Amino acid sequence: MSGLVLAVDVVVVFVLAVLVLWRYADFSRQHRLVTVATLLAWYLCFLIVIILPLDVTTTIYRQCIVDNRKLSPTVAPNSTQPPTGISSNTSPSSAGLQLFPECVRPWSYIPDGILPVFWRVVYWTSQFLTWILLPFMQSYARSGAFSMAGKVRTALIENAIYYGTYLLIFGSLLIYVAVHPGLRLGWYQLQMIGITAANTWGLFLLVLLLGYGLVELPRWHWTAAHSGHTLARTHFKAAKLLTERVEAQEELDDLMEEVRKLNETVKYNHPQRKNIDTILRKCPVEYQEQMGRSMDDYEDFEERGGCPSERSLARLHKQVIRAAQRYGRVSVQWTLLLEQVFYLEDVARNQDNATSHFVHSFPPTQPRGWFSRYLYTPCVEWYWQCRLRCWCHRALALVLAAFSVLVVWSECTFFSTSPVLSIFAIFIRSAENSRNYLHVQMGCLLALLFLSTCVYWTVFRIRVFNYYYLAPHHQTDAYSLLFSGMLFCRLTPPLCLNFLGLIHMDSAISHQAHEQAAYTSIMGSMRVISFIADGFYIYYPMLVLILCIATYFSLGTRCLNLLGFQQFMGDNEMTSDLVDEGKELIKREKRKRQRQEDGETRRREWKERYGNQSIEPIRNRGPPEPPEPSPLPPRAPRDTDSSELLQDVESLDFRADPVEPSSEHGRYQPAGRYLSMSRSRIFDDV
Repeated sequence: MSGLVLAVDVVVVFVLAVLVLWRYADFSRQHRLVTVATLLAWYLCFLIVIILPLDVTTTIYRQCIVDNRKLSPTVAPNSTQPPTGISSNTSPSSAGLQLFPECVRPWSYIPDGILPVFWRVVYWTSQFLTWILLPFMQSYARSGAFSMAGKVRTALIENAIYYGTYLLIFGSLLIYVAVHPGLRLGWYQLQMIGITAANTWGLFLLVLLLGYGLVELPRWHWTAAHSGHTLARTHFKAAKLLTERVEAQEELDDLMEEVRKLNETVKYNHPQRKNIDTILRKCPVEYQEQMGRSMDDYEDFEERGGCPSERSLARLHKQVIRAAQRYGRVSVQWTLLLEQVFYLEDVARNQDNATSHFVHSFPPTQPRGWFSRYLYTPCVEWYWQCRLRCWCHRALALVLAAFSVLVVWSECTFFSTSPVLSIFAIFIRSAENSRNYLHVQMGCLLALLFLSTCVYWTVFRIRVFNYYYLAPHHQTDAYSLLFSGMLFCRLTPPLCLNFLGLIHMDSAISHQAHEQAAYTSIMGSMRVISFIADGFYIYYPMLVLILCIATYFSLGTRCLNLLGFQQFMGDNEMTSDLVDEGKELIKREKRKRQRQEDGETRRREWKERYGNQSIEPIRNRGPPEPPEPSPLPPRAPRDTDSSELLQDVESLDFRADPVEPSSEHGRYQPAGRYLSMSRSRIFDDV
C-alpha cells in the first residue's frame, strides 16, 4: 500500500506539472530542451511539497517505536515468549517495526532507506538545475550569437554575476569555518557550507515573496467578490496594455526598418548574408512577407565601408527576438482582455435581469460544448455569476485570511518549545499523541499547500520589466520559463525546511531529541555554522510580519506610483484617469465588434437569400429594367446603397493605435509605411 501511495503521488504531480506548464509555455514553438528543463524543475519542486507529509508521518511512526522501546520491559536472550503486548504471530523480520500494538503503522508508511535516497536525488538534481544548468540555458536561449561557441561564451559571461553571488556567500562561510577553533574542514563540512549558502539565499527571497502572498492572495479573492471593483481594475489594465501594445509595435517597427535596410544592402554573396537570413527567420510572418530580398541575383558583393559586423548583428538579433516575442504576447493578451472585459460588463448588466437568464452582448467565439449546452445553461450561469460567485470568493478570502494569521503567528513563535506557541506544532503534536496519522498528513499537506501557493502565486504574478513575465495562454518566452524554474528550485528547499521548523521536527531549531525526518538528512547538521542555525534561521522569518503590514497598506504600490510605474489604486487621480481611458477604449472596441457582427449578419442573410451565388454575376447581368413609378420621392443621386450603409459609421479616429486587426488572416497588419500593402478596413460592412 505504501509503495502504491508513493507511485500515485509521483504520477499525479507529474500530470499537474505538465498541465501548469502547458498553460504558460508553447510546446510546439519552444525548444525541447527548454521545455524539458523547465518541466523537470517544476516537477521536482511540486514533488517535494507533496511527498514531505509522507516523510513526516513515517518519522512520527519511527519516533513511536523508539519511545515504546524505552518504556517496554526487556526480553531475556534465551526467552521464547514475546514481551507483554507483542503479538505471537509477529515475524522476526518485522519485529523491529511491529513490537507494540500502540504504534499502528500508517497507511502511507515508506520503508526505511527509500526516502533518504529519494530526497538526495531530488534535492541535488534541483540544485544542479538552479545553479548550473538553468542559468546557462537561460542566457543561451536569449543570446543573439549565430554560432554555438558564441552563445556559450555569452552565457558564461552573463552568468558570472549569479555564480559570483553564490561564491561570495560560500566563501564567507568557508572563511568562518576555517578560522573557527572548534571546526575543521572536510568533505562533510564543505557540503554543509554549500547547502547552508543555498538555503540562506533561498530563505532571504522566500520571506519577501511569502509576506506579499499572505496578504495579497486573500485580498485578491475579497476584491473579486465586488464586480464593480473588478471591472474598474480591468479597465485600468486595458489602458496600460494598450500603451504597452503601442510601444511594442513602435519598437518592432523600428527594428524591422533596420532589418529591411540591412536586407536590401547586404547582397547574396556577402559573408554576413547567412546571419541576415537568420534574423529574418525570427521576424513575424507578416514582416517576412513584406521584406523580400529585392535584389538581383547577378549583382555581386563589393567591398565597401560601413558593412555590419557580426557583433552588431548579434545585438540586433537579440533585440529582434525579444521584440517579436513581446509584440506577439501583448497582441494575444489584448484580444483576451477584450473578451474578459466584455464578459464582466455583461455580468454587471445582468445583475438586475428579471428573467434570471444570462444574456451575452456577443455570441461566443468558440462553439459550445456539452457542458455549456446541458449543465452550464444560461439560467445556471446567471445564478452563479450574479448570485453565488461573490459569496464563494468572500468565504474563500476569509479562510485564506485565517490561514495567513496562523502562518504569521507561527513564524514569529516557532522557536519557543516550552511552552509550544506555534499553531502548526500544537496541531501536529496533538495528532501525534493520539496516533492519528491521517490528521497529521492532512494537516501537513494543507499547510504546505497554502505556504507554497502563497509563494508560487507571487512568482507567477511578479514582473521584472520585460525580461521576466509569466504570461498565460502559451505566451511565456523561454527566458522567463527557465527563470521561473530557477526560482522554484531555490525557494522550495528552504520553504520545506522552514515548515519542519514550524512543526518542531528540525532539531537544529527546536533543540529537541526527536527523530529526524529523512528530508533533514540531506541537510545534515546545521550546527556546523551556529550563527546561521541559531540566529538567521530563527529570527529572519519574523520579518514576514513587517512585510505583511507593508503589503496590507500597499506601501510597495505607493512607492512604485511615486517612481512613475502606474499601479491600480482606488484613491489615486492617475488611476481614475486610466480607468476612464480604459472605458473609452472598450467602448470603441465594442462598437468595432458590433459592426463586425452586423457585417456577419448581413452576409448570412445574403447566403440565405441567394445561396452560394457571389455578388459579381449579379453585377454583370447588364442594365436593370426601368423601375416602376413610385409614389415616394426620388433619392438624390449621391444617395446610393453604399452611402446608406455608411451613414451610421463613426468618423475615423486617426489617434487610434497603429495596428488594425485583419479578419482574413487573424493577425495584425502594420500601419504607417506599410499601409499600402494591407487591405483598407473602411468598407468592411458593405
